[in-house]
Amino acid sequence: MQRLLAILLPLCILACSDGVSVQSGTIFPQDVELLPGDVVFRRGSGVTSQAVLMAEKGGTYSHVGIAVDSAGVVMVVHAVPYEDEEDRVKMEHPNDFFAPSKAQKGAVYRHRDNETARQAAEAAARVYQRGIAFDHDYDADDTTKMYCTELVIFAYGKTRHPLSNIRSHHLHLVGFESNCFLPSDLQHCKDLQQVTMF
Repeated sequence: MQRLLAILLPLCILACSDGVSVQSGTIFPQDVELLPGDVVFRRGSGVTSQAVLMAEKGGTYSHVGIAVDSAGVVMVVHAVPYEDEEDRVKMEHPNDFFAPSKAQKGAVYRHRDNETARQAAEAAARVYQRGIAFDHDYDADDTTKMYCTELVIFAYGKTRHPLSNIRSHHLHLVGFESNCFLPSDLQHCKDLQQVTMF
């Protein structure tokens, strides 16, 4: 039992995915227009999401991504494990990011400066194009691999105005220890303003 907890607890606390199959439909409102650089949050209904929310100590969302322009279509770039054969940064349509099987609720936050947001979106698209692997160690100091919140912070870090006052959390669990960023750290960032929640 202790061995099982040592394997599952870090995944449950930190994973940014519910690990369930995609269903048709979306909870994403069709009247919401995403702009490049928008930070999108979702809350899943699975066990993993509930564990992330417990680690958040009252946080609202369990996963985050960033909107990018892909040949004129706004897509979401995010780092998520266990959704494909390869655990890599992925790009998908907002309707898929907010599929009912993955999302119970969502929100969109926007940077105060449009040019900064555009630069962050371009940086996130480059991360996707490089095929960066998911960071199962949740090590914010190692940018050769990335997890969800780290990706957004990294992308904005490539702009003239990196996100300010973002603090990491030191998590020490059975067989696992790391400094990492949680979705609520982005949600409470003063540089981002809520556009909508659903």
